[in-house]
Amino acid sequence: MSARLKLRRGVVAAEDPLTVEIDGERRPAWADETLLGEMRVGDEVVVNVAALDLDLGSGGFDVVHVNLTRGLSASGAGREHVIKLNYTSLQHPVEPVELPLRPSNHESGKGVGRGMPVLVLPLHGHLAPAAWAAAQASPGLKLGYIQTAGGALPGSLSRDVAELRERGLLCDHVTAAPAYGGKHEALGAAGALDAAADARGWDAALLGPGPGIIGSDTRLGHGGMAALDNAHAALALGLPTLLSPRLSESDPRERHRGVSHHTLTILELLLGGVGVPVPAGHADTASQLAKAAGDRHKLYEAQPDLAGYVASGLPARTMGRDIDDDALFFAAPLAAGAHVGSTLT
Repeated sequence: MSARLKLRRGVVAAEDPLTVEIDGERRPAWADETLLGEMRVGDEVVVNVAALDLDLGSGGFDVVHVNLTRGLSASGAGREHVIKLNYTSLQHPVEPVELPLRPSNHESGKGVGRGMPVLVLPLHGHLAPAAWAAAQASPGLKLGYIQTAGGALPGSLSRDVAELRERGLLCDHVTAAPAYGGKHEALGAAGALDAAADARGWDAALLGPGPGIIGSDTRLGHGGMAALDNAHAALALGLPTLLSPRLSESDPRERHRGVSHHTLTILELLLGGVGVPVPAGHADTASQLAKAAGDRHKLYEAQPDLAGYVASGLPARTMGRDIDDDALFFAAPLAAGAHVGSTLT
């Protein structure tokens, strides 16, 4: 059986941005330094070159697998005994955020916390607009982000998370398996939500994948399906559950224009009803969502502040399109965040 990992030896040629030279070619790379340690010019490394060789968009860089120069003498973590990325060469111990077993009034799994609302995100591009809009509607809101499957797994990869935390727009960042590397670790979305609503004292949660959503041009084989599992976790815990719809007016792919097929599929397959915030002023989109929601899901109209978001300086570009090119894409999470914030004022 031939190996599927496409690993190559290289040498670090630059640190910022990280560049690795392989067979005389300088290539962009990324290293998860929380796992692998620091990278210095001249270090010999082994990199996975598959993504760059495939010319992937958001994942178009090599990923360092191991630093042969200084990465083989790490002492490891402390006394943590739970493993993430288990049974892979990157398995490492973590301390899970999940709460211990509690008295009988919690045994059913219902009634967790204080009825913390959960906004399920279809992709990482909704995170910054939703967090900003929620904060505008409810200043001082303790809003946290739970990163799940569906996109990039390393919590340290997202520049959006780092900026939102620096600005105080996110109070916390939990990575739920298989994602890892956040401020706190959870073994699953349900446990992360339980801890967020209880011990961590969040007012509301954003729940969705990291950057670089995965896809296969099929109805069910894409990272957006993580929203189905995430919504079910929130619903099972009895938490008010909302879905930020994926919308677009200029995506070159017809299946994502108007209401994306990702959102339509999730609304169809959900086993329980959720709320769906809809940006005001988009009658055709609202009609399409109303048809998909039927009697099972409830729509809420909210006003997106596009101009205010642009002025904030937060990321306003998605998949090569600026907010002026695809205002509807950003209107969806802005409306969703505004709705979440307004329910807590």
